[in-house]
Amino acid sequence: MKCPYCGFEESKVIDSRPTDEGTRIRRRRECLKCAKRFTTYEVIETVPIVVIKKDKSRQTFDRNKLLNGFLRACEKRPVSIDTLERIVDEIEGMLQNSLDREVPSSLIGTYAMEKLKTIDEVAYVRFASVYRQFKDINTFMEELNKLVKSKN
Repeated sequence: MKCPYCGFEESKVIDSRPTDEGTRIRRRRECLKCAKRFTTYEVIETVPIVVIKKDKSRQTFDRNKLLNGFLRACEKRPVSIDTLERIVDEIEGMLQNSLDREVPSSLIGTYAMEKLKTIDEVAYVRFASVYRQFKDINTFMEELNKLVKSKN
């Protein structure tokens, strides 16, 4: 770290403390040349995830949209908000850990359906009916049959 007083490029860390609920680290440093002290802050650099929608438009990933979709699918179901937030965290983590900065919305929908299937089957079918835009009762029944077969 470059000293703000003399420009020397070497310093030592005297003290480190987390700040802002652990999202930043405050470091007190001392220049090895002029011995003056200064403070630096270290933060995690995050690159935003861009979602490519069906119409090819792009927008920044919004975890609240995903959570709201889960809340609608799980309405009047015995699924806690903590469980839904954990699922959203897992999906967001999967997206962050992938090397792709642009992901199709279909991938997010697939992840969401996989997670819901293990938690609540009714919520899964509700989510799938909106996500897959079932046109009639036959496509709805096909999805139900797949679910029944996967249980056996």
